[in-house]
Amino acid sequence: MSRDWLGEFESYLRVEKGLSPNSVLAYRSDLEKLAAFAVARKLDLAALDAPALEEWSRELRRGGLAARSVARAQVSARGFYRFLLLSRAVDEDPTERLQAPRMERSLPRFLSRDEVERLLEAAAPSTPAGARDRAMLELLYASGLRVSELVGLRPEQCNLRLGIVTCMGKGGKERVVPVGRTAIDSISSYVASARTALLGKRTSRHLFVSRLGRAMTRQGFWKIIRAYGRKAGIRKTLTPHVVRHSFATHLLENGADLRSVQTMLGHADISTTQIYTHVTRERLKQIYRRYHPRA
Repeated sequence: MSRDWLGEFESYLRVEKGLSPNSVLAYRSDLEKLAAFAVARKLDLAALDAPALEEWSRELRRGGLAARSVARAQVSARGFYRFLLLSRAVDEDPTERLQAPRMERSLPRFLSRDEVERLLEAAAPSTPAGARDRAMLELLYASGLRVSELVGLRPEQCNLRLGIVTCMGKGGKERVVPVGRTAIDSISSYVASARTALLGKRTSRHLFVSRLGRAMTRQGFWKIIRAYGRKAGIRKTLTPHVVRHSFATHLLENGADLRSVQTMLGHADISTTQIYTHVTRERLKQIYRRYHPRA
């Protein structure tokens, strides 16, 4: 292709669709795989037809990519060719009949309430870094924020008096999430002294900062949460998303309605939230089998 269609598509996603930098990066990564496939066969990216895209999908699977990752790559390809169709660079969309790989929908992993308590208690607020970590963990479990939303928070987005956090979710959509008293107290304590100690003479527009006074990163928080998971004796592979799953599961177990949980999680489609109802059903079955005399 003579024009930089990948670059133009990236700008389209960022400007027109309002996607986050991480989402744009994911699209770019998938489409670079497709571009490499086309180059290896000496084909123009815009000239790939449906059979070629099916072969690309099979090649991704043969290369060890999980079915879910292949499906995501196909979504990226669909978005790209629809963009080319809108731009009149192609006459038809070759992804229309592209078959998605078969996937078994796995239930989300989550922590028990005891495990959550042990995780939170593992972060002792006796040091500035410990106070920050405790505030982040408390807020993560209290709100169900995505890790990118958590590390991207600014102080003015936390209304501690009203007990709400305003965050920017996927697609630049703003949502307001209620936060409980325990998390509010931890954030208040962190802001009162620990954040200032971590910043020193520096300033930051971010709520949560590193020991060097820089914004906390997703990768940095992943390392922190895993370290506390080991300290708490949690054997499960622990990620921020597992805590988000725990937030949703525990709400539903305690009687929250699905629509409210959907709103708090920032899911565009309620079908995404419904996976948690399967989790609670499975848990009820386990309890029944364990305690009913004739189970």
